[in-house]
Amino acid sequence: MDWYNARVSVSISAAEWDAFVAAHPDGHILQSPAWADLKCAFGWSAARVGIREGGQLVAGAQILFRPLPTALFTVAYIPKGPLADWNNETLVEFLFKSLDEVARSANAVFLKIEPQTPNSKFQTSNFKPSPHTIQPRRTLAVDLRPDEESILATMKQKTRYNIRLAAKKNVIVTLSDDVNAFCELMKATGERDRFGVHDAAYYRKAYELFHPAGRAQLFIAAFEGKPLAGLMLFTLGKRAWYFYGGSSDEERNRMPAYLLQWEAMRWAKARGVEEYDLWGVPDEDEETLEANFESRRDGLWGVYRFKRGFGGTLTRSSGAFDRVYSPMLYQFYLWYVSRRKTSDRFA
Repeated sequence: MDWYNARVSVSISAAEWDAFVAAHPDGHILQSPAWADLKCAFGWSAARVGIREGGQLVAGAQILFRPLPTALFTVAYIPKGPLADWNNETLVEFLFKSLDEVARSANAVFLKIEPQTPNSKFQTSNFKPSPHTIQPRRTLAVDLRPDEESILATMKQKTRYNIRLAAKKNVIVTLSDDVNAFCELMKATGERDRFGVHDAAYYRKAYELFHPAGRAQLFIAAFEGKPLAGLMLFTLGKRAWYFYGGSSDEERNRMPAYLLQWEAMRWAKARGVEEYDLWGVPDEDEETLEANFESRRDGLWGVYRFKRGFGGTLTRSSGAFDRVYSPMLYQFYLWYVSRRKTSDRFA
């Protein structure tokens, strides 16, 4: 116990945690302090827990807490974490003990983790596979290390054609700070494709938090000055994530979204990014995806047809795991989520 007390830390500054996440091989933008600030601006709270050796952080997690409707209990959530050397069983054991203490002190019904890398040890650490995932389990990641022509060569022929068509049809992609225009594009996309989008205030806050640090950039594709499509790209280290994007119902024959993605990739590559994560696609194997993408439009199927054209490698995370502190309330929570019939917006 002395070893534990000497090394567990909950007094971690934002700057120290940010440096730790940025340097960690599994570091993810969803574990950054700015992401916690974003969630805290919309009703969440956050805490950081770390393990130190020789005064240096060697493992840890940023926990987000969401109050449940009664306000007496919370849900504890670690997106894309914890960050640790999973081969060091002693280290992992003490990390989970400290996470338990912090989660229980916040009246958490359960702790949900969605690690960045697969690991079977979770099921032996009082975690169980969760029926409720938050982040998309499967994604497409484009390798930006080759030269531009080689990257284009890995794309589907139709996608390369549409990129060039957009340029020929005078679509112009620029870096922009016009978050209001972006929000209108997101709203139009949500209404057209019938999926949930955040309120405009959320996108404004995200850009306010990430852009000054060079970790978010807004791109707008326009024709004759009129915005047709936009995307907000996030970066950390050598990785970039396409979380948010939308388009209007006008001039769709000009294929603005294709040129928009390509220019965002070129911008990221020029800044040393090596992996461009297109984010969520349906959680199916490649054979099933390819057999059904033309007929399916539900869930993430609608975006898969677009994203697949950019090539990329299909990857799958280990999914979500829950560590339950209150079994009765946990069962009620699962029932509540199933009744809503929509994904719980944790991120």
